[in-house]
Amino acid sequence: MSKSNNEIASNEINTAGIQLKTSRRWLADAVELLSSMRFAISLLTIIAIASVIGTVLKQNEPMPNYVNQFGPFWFEVFGKLGLYAVYSSWWFLMIMTFLVISTSLCIARNAPKMLKDMRSWRENVREQSLRNFHHKAEWTSVTAPDALPRQLAARIAAKGYKTKLVAKDNATLITAKQGAANKWGYIFAHSAIVIICIGGLLDSDLPIRAQQLIYGKTPFNGNGIIAEIPEEHRLGLGNPTFRGNTLIPEGSASSTAIIPQKDGVMIQDLPFTIQLKKFIVDFYSTGMPKLFASEVVIKDNADGHTFPATIKVNQPLIYKGIAVYQSSFEDGGSKLKLTAYPMVGAAETTFPVSGEVNGTTPLANNGNNDYTIEWSGFRPFNVENMAQSGDDLRAVTKSKSLNQRLSEDLSNHLGNAAKSANKKELKNVGPSVQYKLRDKNGQAREFSNYMQSIKVDDAYVFLAGVRDTPDEPFRYLRIPADDDDSVQEWMRLRAALTDPALRVAAAHRYAQRAIPESREGIALLRVQLEQSALRGLSLFAGDGKEAGYMAISRFLEQVPAQEQEKAADIFMKILNGSMWDLWQVAREKDSLKELPADEKHARFLQLSTNALSDASFYNAPVYLQMTGFDEIKASVFQVTRSPGKKVVYLGCLLLVLGVFSMLYVRERRLWVWVRPDKDAPGQSHALMAMSSQRKTLDFEKEFDVLKTQLMQSEAQPKS
Repeated sequence: MSKSNNEIASNEINTAGIQLKTSRRWLADAVELLSSMRFAISLLTIIAIASVIGTVLKQNEPMPNYVNQFGPFWFEVFGKLGLYAVYSSWWFLMIMTFLVISTSLCIARNAPKMLKDMRSWRENVREQSLRNFHHKAEWTSVTAPDALPRQLAARIAAKGYKTKLVAKDNATLITAKQGAANKWGYIFAHSAIVIICIGGLLDSDLPIRAQQLIYGKTPFNGNGIIAEIPEEHRLGLGNPTFRGNTLIPEGSASSTAIIPQKDGVMIQDLPFTIQLKKFIVDFYSTGMPKLFASEVVIKDNADGHTFPATIKVNQPLIYKGIAVYQSSFEDGGSKLKLTAYPMVGAAETTFPVSGEVNGTTPLANNGNNDYTIEWSGFRPFNVENMAQSGDDLRAVTKSKSLNQRLSEDLSNHLGNAAKSANKKELKNVGPSVQYKLRDKNGQAREFSNYMQSIKVDDAYVFLAGVRDTPDEPFRYLRIPADDDDSVQEWMRLRAALTDPALRVAAAHRYAQRAIPESREGIALLRVQLEQSALRGLSLFAGDGKEAGYMAISRFLEQVPAQEQEKAADIFMKILNGSMWDLWQVAREKDSLKELPADEKHARFLQLSTNALSDASFYNAPVYLQMTGFDEIKASVFQVTRSPGKKVVYLGCLLLVLGVFSMLYVRERRLWVWVRPDKDAPGQSHALMAMSSQRKTLDFEKEFDVLKTQLMQSEAQPKS
């Protein structure tokens, strides 16, 4: 290869690192690796993989959520790797730091060469070296050698090239270039990586870690009033960067933000106080929120100056370099009023219960304080899919025959209340309350009850949800609404079922009704029917280890297989009949008149029987029905100071400019060597050569056009 070609090749990007001249080989190798492009690309790959992990795995969640999701073993493994806070883990920040250093060294090594090459005309070429180019043309012209270079230069300049004429070796060299700014694309793109990484490091928790290391700041992992938290858990107003949250109920104010940490939280003091006057939320007809807005009053803690402001989603308030974003909304401690209905044992008097969301209330009934209610949530309305096609009903189970029920397990009795749907009928089903019942041993189950009855399968029912762990969906018990749209009649029937005396009276009444006294010679048959009815009621009530349809299923397993279907039909008829009489006996006991045996009440009794069977899995001492509430909203703000934000914006701008420059700006170099023609005095001989970093169809076309325009009709091509 000629000298000129070597020079051109040397101007291409070199992926090797800085070759340090030192007698210490390990130092030279380390510097070369650190400053090489392959090292920077490797770091970018690792960062990309880490970013995927940080996107898939929810970051900065409460640790119990990760334990429930992954189990104790993998929870510990992922915790050691720092995957629960990838972007603030020590290894991620270290990779970012090395990437900044490596990319900066790459720029420092290559940028001066590129800038020099952009200014260079590459005029040290020779005629012979131009003949070695792939894209070349050669011709003679009748134009004099002193005039032809100026003509050719003018034609080249008309195509947008910058030109320069150089006299050398009794000839004239026309050197031209276009698209030299392509090199700026490399510089901009690599500088953008450095700038974005620096911006990310500025907005990371490195300043907080530095304060923990230098000033002894530690996370706070206890409970208490924020104003009384000691100074070692608080960050001052001079903290250069932070990202925290503050929850403010309506009518309250806050001058601090909570910054989550692995072992607790840090308290960030703010230079101003935010008072929430009113929180506004509006919804689409589908139930999705379309507007979050908080009307606040900002008070400057330094001079006492106050001013009103409205903070909306994507419309933050920025004051003193701190941005306050509308993040979400929560319950601010709504006051709840409920009625407790006993779910075990015989009938007991209902009693009122009051609570406050995020608070606790002892479940006191006749001096029994074995349970504590932890109020975890309240929603004033719930928009649910109430499609009536049967494929998306807020139902636990559908009404099924006993034979169908005998083949089903617990999951068929209690199921998810919101299944996937093909059709949608969105409807507001009213308020709901969510709470946990914790026993004296610390064990808790979570419940979710709706205040109003909901129409399901052409019948109105009260939905009472239950789940054992937070990662499970709620399973719902359906309690049918009575004539007064309440749960009173179902509770009356439940209590009667647990009363042995009422079961005996109901079995006797059923036998008397099924076999009237006017018929003679069947006294023994009536006694047997009464015993069968009593056995059915006792089994269903759960006198054995199981209750409901599961108990009846176990009992019928003792019948020969060929007789089970017939026995089940008979048993079900007796059970339904005796359940009706049990209901009427319970009403008589409470001095209420007997109900007519019509289709409406038969439907209610069937749903009640189903719910009584399901209630054996509800496993709660009481059912809490909400009777009233006083809603208090709370707004959740994200409070940030991010000096690296503008730095990142600058990096993104440079990245866009760099990528577009590298993709759409093509550098082209053109040389034309003009000398007198040895065979024809007074005429000229021209040799044209052209090169580009990327050989494309556009380049081929451009070369052909330039060759044609430079040669024109006077040219005489040579081989």
